[in-house]
Amino acid sequence: MELLPTITSPRDIDALDLTQLQQLSAEIRAFLVENVSRTGGHLGPNLGMVELTIALHRVFDSPADPIIFDTGHQSYVHKLLTGRQDFSRLRSRGGLAGYPQRSESPHDVVESSHASSSLSWADGVSRAFSRTGRHDRHVVAVVGDGALTGGMTWEALNNITDDNDRNLVIVVNDNGRSYAPTIGGMARYLNRVRTNDAYRTLHRGSDSLFRSLGPAARALYRGVRGGTRGFLSRFTNNAALYSNLDIKYLGPVDGHDLEVLLETLELAKSYGAPVIVHAITEKGRGYAPALSDEADQFHAVGKIDPITGEPLSASSGNDWTDVFARELVEIGGEREDVIAMTAAMLRPTGLQLFAERFPDRVYDVGIAEQHAVASAAGLAFGGLHPVVAIYATFMNRAFDQVLMDVALHGAGVTFALDRAGVTGPDGPSHHGIWDLAMLQLVPRIRIAAPRDAARLQEELREAVAVDDAPTVVRYPKGAAAPDLPALERLADGVDVLARSDAEDVLLIGIGPMAHVAMDVATRLRAQGIGATVVDPRWVIPVQPSIVELAGRHRLVITIEDGIRVGGIGTRVRQVLREAGIDTAVDELGVPDEFIPHASREQVLEDAGLTAAKIAQDVVSQVLGTRIPVARPTEQEPVWLLDVATRRDAQER
Repeated sequence: MELLPTITSPRDIDALDLTQLQQLSAEIRAFLVENVSRTGGHLGPNLGMVELTIALHRVFDSPADPIIFDTGHQSYVHKLLTGRQDFSRLRSRGGLAGYPQRSESPHDVVESSHASSSLSWADGVSRAFSRTGRHDRHVVAVVGDGALTGGMTWEALNNITDDNDRNLVIVVNDNGRSYAPTIGGMARYLNRVRTNDAYRTLHRGSDSLFRSLGPAARALYRGVRGGTRGFLSRFTNNAALYSNLDIKYLGPVDGHDLEVLLETLELAKSYGAPVIVHAITEKGRGYAPALSDEADQFHAVGKIDPITGEPLSASSGNDWTDVFARELVEIGGEREDVIAMTAAMLRPTGLQLFAERFPDRVYDVGIAEQHAVASAAGLAFGGLHPVVAIYATFMNRAFDQVLMDVALHGAGVTFALDRAGVTGPDGPSHHGIWDLAMLQLVPRIRIAAPRDAARLQEELREAVAVDDAPTVVRYPKGAAAPDLPALERLADGVDVLARSDAEDVLLIGIGPMAHVAMDVATRLRAQGIGATVVDPRWVIPVQPSIVELAGRHRLVITIEDGIRVGGIGTRVRQVLREAGIDTAVDELGVPDEFIPHASREQVLEDAGLTAAKIAQDVVSQVLGTRIPVARPTEQEPVWLLDVATRRDAQER
């Protein structure tokens, strides 16, 4: 009998014996491979979390005992055990989110899905339980070894060990990787624990003894095992770190041995003070294609063949990331002072290509964006030009360093912001929609938003040529937009993409939204409304030609895929007012909301950022009444407008 379909809540696993739990583990792995291969998602991390998640839900009583996942991409098994087994629309609108989501289940606690914050959450929740007398409740934080490269985890540990009167269990899911292999001193430390011959010998021998003991003797063994491993760790200089933090340390344990996991977690639960359980797991466990993938062990996949693991649609090699990666290598070949940096995202940001060509000129600092940016300021002071490649959503974490370490000191640092704008299926924590509003606050910063691959190449080159201020080049996720040549490049670098004899509407397309602006202009011309389309290329600072063009038009419309509150449109409006130009400005962008997971196209449509919707609104503003007439062969309404009559009436 299949067990997984019978699991509707964590308490359904209480009645299963060890053999049945092992069967459930196998069924979950098969389910994950079959379903995630159809939708795409985070496959490798979840294959490595199966037994550990089962053990957590068997020992602890979620949601009364909150389980907090650090970077919740590892929560698929948790979703299955809490009654969410319809993965048919995973990461699609109306389906399950790829991360924990409170609206889905009371078992989901933290939605942010930015690494290294779980211990701070757990610290706060456990303090609240203690102060409000809920001493029977436990808090569990599941943190990967990669997240231990982030400074917040150590800030949290410092505070957790300051108050031992609470039930807090920290589970280190140690697979030697974050997205790719974990780097730095902490990684080397944990790797010594995993690979030490003396530890492995003791581990095998002690587990053999454990299984031979009767129930009455196991309590004695548990106490002795902790002390013995602590002694061995000190002798081999491996695990002294945790003891020096004054926090109880259990492990390392085999993260795929259910019997050992259950015993260890029970011990941690009964301890009555903060405790760390160090579980060694294998990313991609049980799936040969993932295990053979040296790059990232199928950390995140698109749609794949479940048997071979091969992608069902080959990359064109012309994604925005690929274009950036190739151009940076070209620049690196011309300039020895160009250094690449990233925060645990070497391959996702395209820097692997640069690392292969210039291995001594790449710094991966781990999940430590703040350190990366401040360190980049130091590199610039030392005569180098760092290019910091990072996802736009993670740039939020290092704003202070951009402001006070880079900009204040006039450091020539270039930030390449991948996944800028609406990213789609990863949901609210991963949309890169805040960078334009946030970073334009920084004095003297220059921000570029390329509309196509050719502009990304040239704007990246222009960015690294600046040596006295921060520069930003932002671009979205996915395939690069097709080349959109300019009719004319103005003296300040603004590209004019389309002109009309009548200067009714000035459309300012930010980055790839220039393509939408062009579509809008075509629709407006069909209604007799003149439209000029420009791509500023460098959106901050606002260029003088934008001001001059705005003064000649009746309406200015800015179109961006960042939040409209405080976005580029707001800045354009402010600059125009300062110049004494009273042309009306419509700032179109994404609402200041946390946007659920959906496709990029769906999110843009919801925000009204489609050519049809924008053109309809422009017609309404410029010419007044609109009369929708649906033609049988068309899906969109058209407007029957007596353009000359309406213009004459308005002028009179």
